Amino acid sequence: MRLLVSGGGTGGHIYPALALIERLKQVEPDTEVLYVGTTRGLENKIVPDAGIKLETMHMQGFKRSLSLENFKTIYLFLNSVRHAKKIIKDFKPDVVLGTGGYVSGAVLYAAAKKHIPTVIHEQNSVVGVTNKFLSRYVDQIAIAFEAARNQFPVAKVTMTGNPRAQQVAAQRDSDFSWANYDLKDDIPTLMIFGGSQGAPKINKTVVDSITEFNKRPYQVIFATGQKRYDDVKKQLIEKKIKPSTNVKVVPYIKDMPAKMPKVAALVSRAGATTIAEVTALGVPTILIPSPYVTANHQVKNAQALVRNNAGLMITEDKLDSRSLLIQADKIMEDEQLRQEMANAAKKMGRPDAADRLIKVLHKAIDEHK
Repeated sequence: MRLLVSGGGTGGHIYPALALIERLKQVEPDTEVLYVGTTRGLENKIVPDAGIKLETMHMQGFKRSLSLENFKTIYLFLNSVRHAKKIIKDFKPDVVLGTGGYVSGAVLYAAAKKHIPTVIHEQNSVVGVTNKFLSRYVDQIAIAFEAARNQFPVAKVTMTGNPRAQQVAAQRDSDFSWANYDLKDDIPTLMIFGGSQGAPKINKTVVDSITEFNKRPYQVIFATGQKRYDDVKKQLIEKKIKPSTNVKVVPYIKDMPAKMPKVAALVSRAGATTIAEVTALGVPTILIPSPYVTANHQVKNAQALVRNNAGLMITEDKLDSRSLLIQADKIMEDEQLRQEMANAAKKMGRPDAADRLIKVLHKAIDEHK
């Protein structure tokens, strides 16, 4: 298969694409892939690091208010459509996959106009502006949340889940040991992780909770985010708080998929990738949705788990040391509840999500034969 993938700006658009590509190359080794992204997005580092060829375009989003910048956005979009048509002509893809972000709008639109098979993958429960625009032009639509189905032309929609789920599920038998962090493997571990950049409100709340976490019968590993680690250390010093041997504060946790199967529960944001991972593995989760995302979609992502008794939710406006400790203790001190939540999460999981999406790609190709 010759696959052209486009998606950019955030890891939520990029990592599902990379997981899909990894699996596709396993089952179809002759696959050729070209990734089209933006000049400024995270894909500029992540995609080449994964050994995938990258082409970039200059794009920007629309301002929600009336602005002259929107005329520039329209110009850039039309220019990118022309650029995309040239890339498509040169690469000759069998199918084009869009995973979100403004750049995928130009690329998928161009592919559809050239009658190339097209598929979009929507990771969230609330459909993004770009995918909503593209839905009338593409051949097939893959979703990860049932809540997204009725936001699209239903006849085009297939539930696949997020390819990241299959990538993570493949590592559920990891031999990782908590001894690498000076923690113990025979004590239940709560992982707290506010994203690669860290989340200031979550970090402050955890700092305020450490004195109590020090007394708990479970252990805690808290990732502050690389750029916020020094600030957290400063807060701990100023407040004269010293983590005990059962609490570990680190800037970042590398290779999260290898470590997730070893946690008893997770405290995290409610991004699509996180939801895919915890449901694939069956990890009980306390979700703290980011309030800084489009259409509050992380709350709706989290609600999907809460409704199925697979997770708990604390909205950021209700987040403080007391609410965090109550929910953490509720899960961590009740092994039966953890098991029930883990089973509920697994029932929601799609550990074959990448394979499902590959079938959708082939379906789009077959429709054009």
